[in-house]
Amino acid sequence: MTLHGNLLGPEPTLLPVDPAAALLDGGVDAAEVAAAHPTSSIAWAVLAERALADGHAVTGYAYARTGYHRSLDQLRRNGWKGFGPVPWSHVPNQGFLRALGALHKAAVAIGETDEAERTATFLADSDPAAPAALGLG
Repeated sequence: MTLHGNLLGPEPTLLPVDPAAALLDGGVDAAEVAAAHPTSSIAWAVLAERALADGHAVTGYAYARTGYHRSLDQLRRNGWKGFGPVPWSHVPNQGFLRALGALHKAAVAIGETDEAERTATFLADSDPAAPAALGLG
């Protein structure tokens, strides 16, 4: 009898490179990048992070929710079944993890306790290293 797969759980989900990341790295404004690449989780994450840093919690929440939902679509297209590791060390996954982290911060800022707890758990379940990498723990 041959056993296949990871007996401890699903294999990590590794997202493909997001072409919008190169635009952001090249200095293109995140709003322009999001408009040109609306499925880009990293573009929405950057917009959310900037809004939160500027004290605009509701705007940050909206951007983070968009990035989070775009990320869920990408994860599912790449074999994710609703659970399992999404490693921070794989750079293309960082758009999802940053959007999720921004959603957590925004939920805390607006007092959305249930969502703050859910996103903290989801982030740690995705990769236990992610909260510290995002300055959350």
